[in-house]
Amino acid sequence: MDNWFTIEQIDRDTFSISEYKHWEETHCYLLCGEKYAILIDTGLGVSNIRKIVDSLTKLPVMTVTTHVHWDHIGGHKYFDNIAVHEAEKDWLSVRFPIPLQVVKNNLTRLPCDFPRDFDINAYQIFQGIPQRILHDGDFLNLGGREIQVVHTPGHSPGHCCFYEPERNYLYSGDLIYKGSLDAFYPTTDPKLFYQSIRRIRKYNIKKVLPGHHQLDIPVSLIADIEAGFAQLERAGKLKQGNGLFKFQDFQIHI
Repeated sequence: MDNWFTIEQIDRDTFSISEYKHWEETHCYLLCGEKYAILIDTGLGVSNIRKIVDSLTKLPVMTVTTHVHWDHIGGHKYFDNIAVHEAEKDWLSVRFPIPLQVVKNNLTRLPCDFPRDFDINAYQIFQGIPQRILHDGDFLNLGGREIQVVHTPGHSPGHCCFYEPERNYLYSGDLIYKGSLDAFYPTTDPKLFYQSIRRIRKYNIKKVLPGHHQLDIPVSLIADIEAGFAQLERAGKLKQGNGLFKFQDFQIHI
C-alpha cells in the first residue's frame, strides 16, 4: 500500500488520511454512513488517494470540498462525484485563481520525499464540473449519519466547515488549526475570517478535525483564535498588509 499517506482512525467509521511527508501536512477525512461515504478534501494530488479510500470503504463516495485551494483539491481528479460551495464553483470549473507555476513552486518549496512515480512536470490543478453545489445549512445524509454544511468565508469566499451534530465534530478546513491562519491573499478577508470564527463558537463542538498540521488539537483553540482576532480588531490592525502576528499555538497572517 502507498506509504505517502498516513491513515488514522478517528472512530469506528471515520478516518483521517494525512500527508505528513509534505510541509503542508494536509488532512482529508473519510466519513462512512450506512449508505454513502463522503471524503472531505483530497489533498495535494501527488499520490492516488482513491486507492486509500477504496481500501477503507466499498460505499459510494462523494468528495466534498472545504475550499478550492490547490492543496485541498489535488486528488479530486480521482473522483466523479464532487461537491463545492456555490461561491467557488467557478474556481473549480472555469478558472483557478492562481497560475500553475505558482502552485508548483509552492508544492516544491521545501525538500520533500515525493512518491517515486510523482512527476512535477505532469502536475495539473484540477478543473472539473461539480456534481453538487453546497449552500450554508445544507445537510449531507450518509444513511444514519448527517453532516451539516457551515459556510465560513474569510480564508476563501466559499470556505466551508462541516459539522456533525450527533458526534459534535467540526471538520474545520483552514479556519482552525495549529499553524499560520492565512488571510493575506487577495481572495481572503480577515474581517470575514473573524466573523466565521465567532459563528462556529455557537456550535456545541467536542472535537475539531483540522485541515493541516497537528491532528489532535484542543477545542479551546477556537476560543484562543477568536481572542487573537478580537485583539487585532481592537488595535485597528485587522486589515490586509499588517503582516504576521504570533500567538501561543497559532499565527494570524493578514
